[in-house]
Amino acid sequence: MVRGINKSAIFQDDQDKLQFLERLGKNITTGHCQIYAWVLMRNHLHILFRSGQDGISTIMRKLLTWYAQYFNRRHHRTGHLFENRYKSILCEEEKYLLALVRYIHLNPVRAKSISSIEEMDRYQWSGHRAIIGKTEYPWMEVSDVLAQFGGTKKKAVKEYRQFMKDGMGRERTAEFSGGGIIRSQGGWSHVVAMRRKEQPEEGDERILGSGEFVRAILKNTEERYLRQLKLRRNGRKIDDIIQDECKQSRVSPEELKLGNKRSLVSMIRESIAIRGREELGLSGAEMARHLGVNTSSINRALVRCEQEREKGA
Repeated sequence: MVRGINKSAIFQDDQDKLQFLERLGKNITTGHCQIYAWVLMRNHLHILFRSGQDGISTIMRKLLTWYAQYFNRRHHRTGHLFENRYKSILCEEEKYLLALVRYIHLNPVRAKSISSIEEMDRYQWSGHRAIIGKTEYPWMEVSDVLAQFGGTKKKAVKEYRQFMKDGMGRERTAEFSGGGIIRSQGGWSHVVAMRRKEQPEEGDERILGSGEFVRAILKNTEERYLRQLKLRRNGRKIDDIIQDECKQSRVSPEELKLGNKRSLVSMIRESIAIRGREELGLSGAEMARHLGVNTSSINRALVRCEQEREKGA
C-alpha cells in the first residue's frame, strides 16, 4: 500500500498511470515476482504480490524511486511524493488470496468512483479486467485466481465476477488492514524476550494469517535476527566492516568518509553496504552516516548489487 504525502495525488492523469504500470511490469519481470491484484487510485495504490526469492523491497524501492523522479519532472515539482515508506502486510495465501483480490479490486467502489459490476468490468486501472479476460498483462497472474473457482475458464470467470458483485454491498473489513498474532512494540528483541519467557504475544498488523502461519514467519525472522544480534553482541560494528574492506583495498577510511566518488571508493562503499545489511541488519540511513554519502546513494548501491545478482542467476 502506497499513499501520497499529505494525501496528495500521485497520479494526475492517465499518462501517469500508464507510465507507472509499464515500469511496474518491467520490475516484476526482472524481480521474478507475480501480481494477483492491483488498483491505482488518485492518491494511493494497492498491490498484491507473491514475492520472489529476494522479496519485494527491491522492486518497490526501484519502482517508487523511479516514479517519484518521473512525476516530479513531468509536473514541475520538487520534494517527496509518497507518504513515508510503502506499507506491507505479509499474507497467508491459502486463507486470504480471494478475499484480498476482492478487497483490492473493490477500492473504486468504496471510493464511489464506480457503482456497478458493469462499470467495474470497464474500469481500466485495476487488475479486475485482466482476470475476466478483457485485457492482458504478462506480469499478472490470472490463472491462480481463476483456479480457485474451478471448472472451465468461462465458468470460473462467471463465478469470479459474481464473487466480486457479492462483495460490492459489504462494509470494508478492517482485518485486511492488518491482523495476525505477533506484535513487536519494542523491536524484535522485545518479541524474542517475550517468547523466551513464554509470555502471550499480541497481534501484529504486519502479518495476516493463521496462528501457525504467523509462528512460522516469526521463527524464520527470529533466526535471522538472532544471527545478526549475535554478531552485534560480539562487538561487530559497521566500523569493523569498513576497516576490513579498506584494508583489503588499500583505501583509507578517511578517504571513504570524505565522499570521494572515485570508482574504487564507490565499489568499497557498495561492498560495505551489502555486508552491513546482510551481517548486521543495518538500515541504509545508518550506513550512510558512516560512509560520507546520503541514504539514497546507499540504497542505489544495494539496488545495483541486486541487479547484478539477477543477471548472474
